[in-house]
Amino acid sequence: MNDLRQKPVDGLSESEARDELAALAEEIAEHDRRYHQQDAPTISDAAYDELRRRNLAIEARFPALVRDDSPSHRVGAPVAEGFKEVTHARQMLSLSNVFDDDDVGDFLDRIRRFLNLPAEEPIEVVAEPKIDGLSASLRYVDGRFVQGATRGDGTVGEDITQNLRTITDIPGRLPDDAPRLFEIRGEVYMPHDSFFDLNQRQEAAGRQLYANPRNAAAGSLRQLDSRITASRNLRFYAYAWGEVAALPADTQWQVLQSMADWGFKVQERAKLCAGLDDMLAYYRDIEAERAGFPYDLDGIVYKVNRLDWQDRLGQVSRSPRWATAHKFPAEKALTRVNGIDIQVGRTGKLTPVARLEPVTVGGVVVSNATLHNADYIVEKDIRVGDTVRIQRAGDVIPQVLEVVDADREGRGAAYDFPTECPICHSHAVREEGEADTRCTAGLICPAQAVERLRHFVARDAFDIEGLGEKQIRAFFDAGLVREPADIFTLATRDGQNDQKLEAWEGWGETSVANLFAAIDRRRDVPLDRLILSLGIRHIGQANARLLARTYQSFDAFRTALAAAQPREGEAYDDLLDIDGIGPAVAEALLDFFAEPHNLEALDRLLPEISVADVEAVSDSGSPVAGKTVVFTGTLEKMTRSEAKARAESLGAKVSGSVSKKTDIVIAGPGAGSKLKKAQEFDVQVLDEDQWIELIGASQ
Repeated sequence: MNDLRQKPVDGLSESEARDELAALAEEIAEHDRRYHQQDAPTISDAAYDELRRRNLAIEARFPALVRDDSPSHRVGAPVAEGFKEVTHARQMLSLSNVFDDDDVGDFLDRIRRFLNLPAEEPIEVVAEPKIDGLSASLRYVDGRFVQGATRGDGTVGEDITQNLRTITDIPGRLPDDAPRLFEIRGEVYMPHDSFFDLNQRQEAAGRQLYANPRNAAAGSLRQLDSRITASRNLRFYAYAWGEVAALPADTQWQVLQSMADWGFKVQERAKLCAGLDDMLAYYRDIEAERAGFPYDLDGIVYKVNRLDWQDRLGQVSRSPRWATAHKFPAEKALTRVNGIDIQVGRTGKLTPVARLEPVTVGGVVVSNATLHNADYIVEKDIRVGDTVRIQRAGDVIPQVLEVVDADREGRGAAYDFPTECPICHSHAVREEGEADTRCTAGLICPAQAVERLRHFVARDAFDIEGLGEKQIRAFFDAGLVREPADIFTLATRDGQNDQKLEAWEGWGETSVANLFAAIDRRRDVPLDRLILSLGIRHIGQANARLLARTYQSFDAFRTALAAAQPREGEAYDDLLDIDGIGPAVAEALLDFFAEPHNLEALDRLLPEISVADVEAVSDSGSPVAGKTVVFTGTLEKMTRSEAKARAESLGAKVSGSVSKKTDIVIAGPGAGSKLKKAQEFDVQVLDEDQWIELIGASQ
């Protein structure tokens, strides 16, 4: 190959060019690893640059031979039309948070209880510094990097393959001994020095500055022109995996070592901890060194080391039971309260907000902070003009901790919480037993209408790009969008009023076309997102998914809630039988579907969209898929939580009570009324051993 290197590019045959491009890709990737991961380069910068120049020259002459793992991808590609959606083969979960030593102890105790481990059984945990960046997945097939995606909502992300190729920490190829299919997951971040350099360039060019490295990394990774991404010096740490053909080891720690062997950068400060004391000592060590790290940290991640235990523990809602993030204390600062305003949310809740003298906290300028509710203001005795200590809770949401000059002379009067809505001036009430004050006007209140529309188009709901608070409020004020259906008829109505949207200030032909295209892309919506988008009180992502899995179609969901309106009978019992749906949630659902205005708005929306039914879990390999099961009595070989999680992972529906629709009751010692009811309804009853044999659970 060295002889071939001496040959001018113009003199290479196609076969010679193919061979040299393969060799260059491998050689440059190896130099990237030595430079960026090992800090031990073996050639000069000039020699390295010459390798890249020759690679580019060969590709320019033979464009059909450009490889997927070409080094040229790391300098970016022309502007793309947009990001395609990627459905993750395995959901990308988020982590639960803990904030103090007791929480960490509770985390270990929950694992011990769930797995029914004896007190003397050690629980090894892998601890890693938690970089404040953004998650990405990298899919390798037959050793080649073929697709990269953002986390998105955990189920669907964006295809950012070309941008990820520009990151030198990400290998284009894996060694031959790596599994045929392996999805690497990790964190994309921007080091401090790169962040400061970027903001200097932004300032010199008269562009807006980034607030912090995480925002800068996110903005850089989502550039349509990957050449811009390539100029931002993003980095990547691998820490987990998604869909795989096989795992190289049976512990978290050993799999991380395999990733490092394959050329990925893994957290060099990770530690295998033997228990609670070891974990807390590690946390304090890293916290003390936090300021010296070359990138932002916001805590420590703990993961159970044994992979068989991870499988048994499974997940709850959108977080794994076998991992958690131990967050660092929020950063604090002193500032002055210049005023207290009231914001009205989509459910009518009146939330007081402190307007602050701007102050920098953790690299972010803070000018507003939540005051939660009337009780919080009274408890902290917060008044306009006070000097207060604030913090960014979880390093995200600013909040007022305390007043530091309450004994000063001439202090202002106590804050008088309003008894009417500041937007529509309707009566605002605080119901008995509740901390929140709410506007009673419902959808006739403009603030609630706008907030509901914002919620409807939000990321976890319909996720319509280009429709943020500013656009929603402008369209609402102009009378163009007053309810969800109006969003999907906006294009056909454009220009029927005084002027077309493209003539509005800040809009143009291209931006309007992009908005209408973004709206059209969201006409097909999964059932859980539609349920979430309705803005029903107490219905978050977890409950929306639970309801979608239970009823499977919107027609079935709506019909069931109509039948349950009397708050009695079979349909109402079925609703309450859903494990995780309590009386408060049921009442909120029924109240929403009892309101004629809501039903009329739904009837106008549904013709404009297509709601995807939830596919029933295939019964292939699972004898309980689609069946309703009830656990009663004492389980001796697994905990109730583990049994429930195992059943749901196999496609079963777990109910809290026995009815004629129950398929199987698993009865342990001490089973009482549920067992008796199962016998009355002639429901199949299994003991724990029979259940384990049925589902094939290993002990």
